[in-house]
Amino acid sequence: MAAPASRRRREPSSRSWPLLFVAILAVHSVAIYLFTRGFLLTRTELDVHSHRDDRTGVSPGCSSWPRPAVDRLVIVVLDALRFDFVAPSTFFPEKQPWMDKLQVLQKLAAEEKNSARIFKALADPPTTSLQRLKALTTGGLPTFIDVGNSFGAPAIVEDNIMHQLVKNGKRVVMMGDDTWTQLYPEHFNKSFPYPSFNVKDLDTVDNGVIEHLLPSLRENDWDVLIAHFLGVDHAGHIFGVDSTPMIQKLEQYNKILEDVIDTLKSLSTPGGPHENTLLLVMGDHGQTLNGDHGGGTSEEVETSLFAWSSKTPPDAVLSVLGANSCNFDLYGAEVCISTMQQLDFAATVSALLGVPFPFGSIGRVNPELYALSAGTWDDQKMGVDACTPQNDLEAWKRRYAEALCVNSWQVKRYIDQYSGSSIIGFSAEYLHHVAELYSKAQANWSVALRSTCPSETAEEEFKASSSSPLQLQIDAYSDFLESFAKLARSAWTEFDLWSMGIGLLLMILSVITQACVLVKLNTICQPSDQESTSSRAIPKLSFAFMLVAIRAASILSNSYILAEGRVANFLLATSCIAGVWHSATKGNFSIEEFVFLLLNIFARFGIEFGMSKQIAGPTVTKDHPVSIILDMFGSSFCNGLMDIFPIISLALVAYIVLKFITYAIYQRFLKYFIMSGTILSYIFIANHWASESTLFFHSKAIRDIGISLAPRFVYAIGGFSLAISALCRLFGAIDTLRLNERITSLSAAMLCSWSPTILILLGRQGSFVALICITGAWCIIMLQQKYQKDLKLDIIGVANPVSVTQWSLFAVCLFYLTGHWCTFDGLRYGAAFVGFDHFHIIRQGLLLSIDTFGVSHILPVLSLPFIAVHCYNKASKKSKVKDVTTNILIQYLPL
Repeated sequence: MAAPASRRRREPSSRSWPLLFVAILAVHSVAIYLFTRGFLLTRTELDVHSHRDDRTGVSPGCSSWPRPAVDRLVIVVLDALRFDFVAPSTFFPEKQPWMDKLQVLQKLAAEEKNSARIFKALADPPTTSLQRLKALTTGGLPTFIDVGNSFGAPAIVEDNIMHQLVKNGKRVVMMGDDTWTQLYPEHFNKSFPYPSFNVKDLDTVDNGVIEHLLPSLRENDWDVLIAHFLGVDHAGHIFGVDSTPMIQKLEQYNKILEDVIDTLKSLSTPGGPHENTLLLVMGDHGQTLNGDHGGGTSEEVETSLFAWSSKTPPDAVLSVLGANSCNFDLYGAEVCISTMQQLDFAATVSALLGVPFPFGSIGRVNPELYALSAGTWDDQKMGVDACTPQNDLEAWKRRYAEALCVNSWQVKRYIDQYSGSSIIGFSAEYLHHVAELYSKAQANWSVALRSTCPSETAEEEFKASSSSPLQLQIDAYSDFLESFAKLARSAWTEFDLWSMGIGLLLMILSVITQACVLVKLNTICQPSDQESTSSRAIPKLSFAFMLVAIRAASILSNSYILAEGRVANFLLATSCIAGVWHSATKGNFSIEEFVFLLLNIFARFGIEFGMSKQIAGPTVTKDHPVSIILDMFGSSFCNGLMDIFPIISLALVAYIVLKFITYAIYQRFLKYFIMSGTILSYIFIANHWASESTLFFHSKAIRDIGISLAPRFVYAIGGFSLAISALCRLFGAIDTLRLNERITSLSAAMLCSWSPTILILLGRQGSFVALICITGAWCIIMLQQKYQKDLKLDIIGVANPVSVTQWSLFAVCLFYLTGHWCTFDGLRYGAAFVGFDHFHIIRQGLLLSIDTFGVSHILPVLSLPFIAVHCYNKASKKSKVKDVTTNILIQYLPL
């Protein structure tokens, strides 16, 4: 009686183990939430949201607020404007098809050097549109925690340019991207917003802007006009930079800008409405060659700003603009390009319009952009003696120094407020250094003021100095402002150490508990007469632990986000090679290990192909694996194969899935319903891909049905199948089935419901990825059986630790294989609009989430029961442990 009692105590409870693991995963999730929340506690949460700056309380050292230098301001925003869209191609090593399309801007910069200039504007990441607009208008640094609001922007409550414009009587008109009205719902006298998230729509927003832009330029009911185009951004997301739609959009913008400039020039005569108007044509961020943005690569942070003043400044402006980077364009005319930080945009525009700087602005009034406005060169009397400067340049320097004085005072006031209200603030050493720079600049201000009057003292001081006192004063203020901006960039993120500590502690405890439970489960699943097999399993367990430890350590690398796919693939290849070598030395070689190794090689090429889209530069290198494949087979052959192979492989996937359904689902009604839905879904997917292909010819009506309606039918069938599966679980007669059969049936139904949606969102690569996933599962099953055989276990229910690790690494490889990335520009926005042309935040957000996590989480997790059901079928007759499927799933799911 003792032996059976002992065996009963060692048998796992079919309900307690899953509940225990669910509890562990819940604790782990809470730990991750607390840790990330503590990490993402940023300046935005600590800022004084309700503080609205005004004109009261000017620093005693500054004479007055900057006077308006322009009467009207026109801002044309070309979303995702790359620097090489504007700069002449002669500034780059190789000319590309998308260069030199905005000829009107290059021509003005070459012919009107005194009043026109091209700038390379450097943005701060993250380079998503909402964060960039927020940073441009507040003058602060963007924060990654705001990225979650990109699909539903809340109104900005921080002090910003828009608030200051309205408060000081400026009339603002906006047309284009509706993000502006979300951020500033009550700041526009007139607005013409258009929906911005349908990336397939290249024209609606742009056509709306074109409709209102030129008529508005002729009206007198505004002081600031904002026109935000989106065509370039959407063309990049869908077609990429090197594409015909992108070139067409740039050519369209060139024509629009020609009309805008001609209109401004015709109305810029003395007394005209645009006599003193400043035109800014700018991008909010750049984009990669693949059309993505959101990260911090040079292609994403480098954008353009073109400035043109309708009133020409004096020739002395060239002394301020200088010749930082000059070259000849295609027509032999010299074009000079300057560089500025987008952080300086808010402060510069505020100074030009004569409104207070936003309270949270930490930028500097850019000297070159400020000098392009002729209003900053107007003669003025200075000092109490009403003496005038000797030349235009000295007069401008005086005015610019006054603007920097107020600019520096505002930033210093913000530093004091921020340091007093933040949790940690800046270090005392940094604050002391910044305070010294400000005090030094203020102490020299009186000397600079005296130098502007022709007195003997001023003349002696000027002769004794290599630079004028005004220039030294400008340098002193600039050093202060640039030093704090550098400090803010390096130490802006605050940390809630308590939340991070509690989260880290819970994470460690949950991992330790999870490991102990797995060891206990492994011990329970082994009968007492086979405890000697534990010693033979130790090498496998140690090797699996080593792989996991290496991956965990690699996460600490600062470049791991970009290298994770390669790291996971390398570790997976290492495990495959080790398995092949071990089997060869033992004389027990199996074909499954060799197939799994080949599968890993294919995955490597797929990951490299996905990475080739992110490589900076026009093309991949000749020694790149993608280029080698194209050279071997030819690009035309590869393109034809990419049209035909997806449909062929889709038929094979459908056959395999239907075969699995036959064995996995035990309820007759659910089985035939899922089979019917799966067949219909795969037919619609094939129809959708054939409609997109150029090898097949269809009428326009049939093509539209295949492109728009077929994906919707797939979504509907998948949702209906999930609903039927849930109803069968709740009301069906499943109590007669064993727990293994119930888990397998419902998981198979969920897999067949989810997989068609995932495949159609992945595009034509979906069926190939599904074959790789199925082949990988088959290899895992075979290796699991071999593991049981090698250990001579007469019980199945103990998972091979190496196979568990391989399945986890394999899921990561699938994520990168499909072109996904763990960066903001790695989101495949086009997948959110498969079957739809209009944006809806819930619908498109759900589709984007399914596409992002489908191959890395949904498919691998739902595929586990297929692995377990095969083990169950083998173990059903001889297993001494109940609920084999549950035991195996519990050992696979944690990773």
